[in-house]
Amino acid sequence: MPTIAVLSLKGGVGKTTVALGLASAALGRGIRTLVADLDPQCNATAALDPGPVKNTMADVLATPRRQVVTSAITRSAWGEGVDVLVGSEQAEAFNDPEPGSRRLGRLATALGELPDPYPLTLLDCPPSLGRLTRSALVAADAALLVTEPSLFAVSGVQRAAEAVEAEREQHNPRLRPLGVIVNRVKPRSTEHTFRVNELRETFDGLVLDPVLPDRAAVAQAQGACAPLHRLRTAGARDLAAAFDTLLGKATPVSP
Repeated sequence: MPTIAVLSLKGGVGKTTVALGLASAALGRGIRTLVADLDPQCNATAALDPGPVKNTMADVLATPRRQVVTSAITRSAWGEGVDVLVGSEQAEAFNDPEPGSRRLGRLATALGELPDPYPLTLLDCPPSLGRLTRSALVAADAALLVTEPSLFAVSGVQRAAEAVEAEREQHNPRLRPLGVIVNRVKPRSTEHTFRVNELRETFDGLVLDPVLPDRAAVAQAQGACAPLHRLRTAGARDLAAAFDTLLGKATPVSP
């Protein structure tokens, strides 16, 4: 029953897109999935369009008890199979830069309170290394790092990889890096080809294939509050196939 933190320490690289794409692929395979939205921007929550809830992620981090966490989870607009631990702008209040071990463990405690654990849980982290992202790393079994083929990609991935290793050593010995997903790649761009190769050379064996092509289908799916796999455009089919492969590499779970 893996819990996977999806993170990047640079904003705008499509971290939430990756979390949603993996959730869409899991839905297609019949894998019951929870998307936990730790980002105060709440983009994953908006794209999943959940029903009303009594509590949110902010309440869960304040009081990690079963009643609180279960009342912060509801079914997404995608239908049965993908649920949401609803995000909140108020979660930013819990993003202090130097939390103690007890505070870092609250999310793990809350997820451990679920009476019926999910076969797959995806933790959508904010693009910063404060308490929210670190709490996800303490709660997770594995981490997926997201980047784009840009000049600053290598340094960003390096910092994220170091953060994963630090939490593994200090708080969560079971945590492991699953790999690096390169998003928004334009196949005909010489610059993008160069940067992808640079990432592969620098992080030998960690960069996952396939890379994710830059497609308008991402915005279309999120705008429609629908899983990517339900779109019928050529771009959506390309991305859906890529996410199917990446899901298989990220976790060996079966329905």
